[in-house]
Amino acid sequence: MLRTAGVGVGDEVVVPAFGNAEVAEAVVQVGAMPVFADIDPVTYYLDPSCVGAAVTPRTAAVVAVHRFGRTADVGALREAGRRHGLLVLEQGELEAPYEESAQRREWAAYLDAKLRGVRTPDGGDGHTYQQYVVRVPGNGRPDRDAFARALRARGVDCRVPVKTPVHRLPEFRRCVSLPETERAAEETLALPVDASLTRREMQRIVSACNALGGPIVVGSTAVFGV
Repeated sequence: MLRTAGVGVGDEVVVPAFGNAEVAEAVVQVGAMPVFADIDPVTYYLDPSCVGAAVTPRTAAVVAVHRFGRTADVGALREAGRRHGLLVLEQGELEAPYEESAQRREWAAYLDAKLRGVRTPDGGDGHTYQQYVVRVPGNGRPDRDAFARALRARGVDCRVPVKTPVHRLPEFRRCVSLPETERAAEETLALPVDASLTRREMQRIVSACNALGGPIVVGSTAVFGV
């Protein structure tokens, strides 16, 4: 994708740090340098205003990454690209069959209506919920992680979607301020919405989440009520 677009040695490419390292690795493979910009805290894709702040005379492109089954605001990023003379490239996840996507949307709507104590995702147009990502509010990672452990103990197969932002990985470590990226990495948790789940299993997920009631912070330790 990058090489075909003419990106190469000496170029910089603006990419998100919230996600896996695949995009940054692709930039390095063509001899360019990944530059990380912050994300929008609701949609989890690149914030166009932060992209503009990351641009330098060496910047050649920006990569719009579609996350969790929601399409990035490519139009806004293309407008930022036009202002700065940048290519806007897209990278995203494969779509599931219509029937599977429809079932995931149904389960997502069910969770939206029933969950308490977590911040449910903003669906937006066309969200297919490849992952149903909630925010666990509190004082950072110990709260989310304690919540996740408690859910797993109750039989809910939840997972942390982004354990470490890419700009914190040893091979890509950068001294850059990405507060929304780091906050999202500390608070996000993906709950199951697989099409194969039954109504009873979805009810169990809701019961487990709502029983915890959100984090109760005692000093620097998060405790969850049952």
